[in-house]
Amino acid sequence: MGDPILTVRQVADYLKVNERTVYRMTTTGKIPAFKVGASWRFKQTEIELWIKEQHNQQDETKP
Repeated sequence: MGDPILTVRQVADYLKVNERTVYRMTTTGKIPAFKVGASWRFKQTEIELWIKEQHNQQDETKP
């Protein structure tokens, strides 16, 4: 089947953060997401790629 779709709760658990943090990041466009009706959803591969990009950005800021 295709790419797994995650809920806000699942992403919060995956990232080890509060659900409010995920909502805040989503509404400000800091994390890749899309809406299904009134609910936010996330593609697992996009979240994993986003994590890698965040890690790489931190590496680039090191002297």
